[in-house]
Amino acid sequence: MTDTLTQRTPQLARRHASEKRFQWFGRIAITIAIGFLLVMVGTIGWMGAGALKQTQISLQVYFDPREIDINAVAKADYGTLVKTALRTTFPDVKKRRDKRKLNKLLSSQAAFSLRRQIMDDPSLIGQTRKIWFIASDDVDMFTKGNIPVGTNGNAGKLDEKQMQWITILEKSGAIKTRFNSGFFLSGDSREPELVGILSAFVGTMLTLVVCFLLSFPIGILAAVYLEEFIPENRWSDLIEVNINNLAAVPSIVFGLLGLAIFLNTFGLPRSSPLVGGMVLALMTLPTIIIASRAALRSVSPSIREAALGIGATRTQMVFHHVAPLAMPGMLTGAIIGMARALGETAPLLMIGMVAFIVDTPTSILQPATALPVQIFLWADSPERGFLEKTSAAIIVLIAFLIAMNLIAIILRNKYRQRF
Repeated sequence: MTDTLTQRTPQLARRHASEKRFQWFGRIAITIAIGFLLVMVGTIGWMGAGALKQTQISLQVYFDPREIDINAVAKADYGTLVKTALRTTFPDVKKRRDKRKLNKLLSSQAAFSLRRQIMDDPSLIGQTRKIWFIASDDVDMFTKGNIPVGTNGNAGKLDEKQMQWITILEKSGAIKTRFNSGFFLSGDSREPELVGILSAFVGTMLTLVVCFLLSFPIGILAAVYLEEFIPENRWSDLIEVNINNLAAVPSIVFGLLGLAIFLNTFGLPRSSPLVGGMVLALMTLPTIIIASRAALRSVSPSIREAALGIGATRTQMVFHHVAPLAMPGMLTGAIIGMARALGETAPLLMIGMVAFIVDTPTSILQPATALPVQIFLWADSPERGFLEKTSAAIIVLIAFLIAMNLIAIILRNKYRQRF
């Protein structure tokens, strides 16, 4: 007996050593994965931090009554007022070419900013006020240090004269970097310094609402029927195989389906959250059905037997006893499916949600875009300023995905019932 244990001891030690090695391999793999994740998110966050800051330039603007008719405030030439303020600040600029360069220090929104202030407060006419304007993209990038000075003395599109003017403004305190609230409160724009995510974010919300209202009840009811009521035969096997196959179909195929059916056949509004939500609902249905069936399958058979034993019908047994116990798993599967839908771009491109949308949509029938599509559009833009805006939008999307997964965990823990 002792000899047998002595012979087995080296073998047992090797098994324990192998188990420890396996555990360490798992820990190392998890550490590497977390490291890559932190590097990726950290890099994107570092690149997108500049989008939260915006460079502004202050000028003394004289609201000349000769340029602004009190009876036609909206039609006044506010661009002339901005140019006059610039030339007053830099009176030495005389050449036409230099004047054009000077005008490029400010964003194209400068005139609209003055127009909005006059329409809000007509009493400004005839007064001189210090007004803060949004700087152009090139000035914004240079002020943040994102554009280095080249060997030719230029910084990107800025030449030496423009950099000298920027230096003069900085010394006089006429340039400041402030929090970019417009990134969260504005829509899309052709100018990097003016873009915002509000229209894309609202479009994403409307699309996800339509997706959830369609996919969740249909997915839950389909899962209940397939798991609890359908007889086991070749038809049920065929349906199950097709559902599993649909879960692996590339998302762009659902976009082509939405283009062919919802737009070309039924004539629904192109680029609308309604069509986008319907396409994403088709895409997330297999995920919700599979997760819901797994949640129903995890309920103990004793629950079913007890319900049937006290005289409950099969429908009562399912909806009064089994479904409530499986609901946390169903909600988790639904939110995971919604999180997948949130990050999809290809199906939305196919139904036209790639359009340039400035205004914030107010209904599911109006043209809209989604946050992933907005990120795709900005990433494809050549202007340097779109790089930090793209990175910031990615961080917002990641934060939204994390929030949705946290909601799934909270709901699962809150409604979980022990049995």
